[in-house]
Amino acid sequence: MRSAALVVVLALTCGAAFGQGNSVSEAVAVCSACHGKDGNAVLALTPSLASQPETFLVSQMILFREGLPQVPAMAAVFAKTSEQDLVDLAAYFNKQTLKPGGQARNAEMYEKGAALSKRGSCGGCHLPDYRGRDQIPRLAGQREDYLAATMIAYRDSKRSGTDTTMTGILYGISDAEIKALAHYFAQQK
Repeated sequence: MRSAALVVVLALTCGAAFGQGNSVSEAVAVCSACHGKDGNAVLALTPSLASQPETFLVSQMILFREGLPQVPAMAAVFAKTSEQDLVDLAAYFNKQTLKPGGQARNAEMYEKGAALSKRGSCGGCHLPDYRGRDQIPRLAGQREDYLAATMIAYRDSKRSGTDTTMTGILYGISDAEIKALAHYFAQQK
């Protein structure tokens, strides 16, 4: 209950930061409450935005604004944002240095994840170093818990408003395999 109340308060506060003539620095401060200082998230299941491709960030913010995926807190944040605000915010986070955290490397999981990534040709879209490009997100150094939860949501067709490519790629992949992939990507620098 406390978490739900916090999300509502943050959504209302964040929504006030956008679309009302406030500076990008004020909007960044609001985003930092969940996504971490300089876009390096410390909250569980929250993606780091630092060094994500600008086009990817803009498209995600537009999808949130339009209610796809249906995340009410994020829809409220971007409800009144202009395209220029989104572009400016994406440029800011793109230029931030990613500071990967995460768990210590587990050699067995890492190798399993590397083999699964190769088999799935993940580097074909996300690039061989997994830095992402254009509308395709950076996987390298992303929070492991976020990656695992997101891939499970794709696999289980619970991620609305997104490309179905990932759903097809992850079809039939076990939770253990997804955790290995997430571990592998999170360990990339």
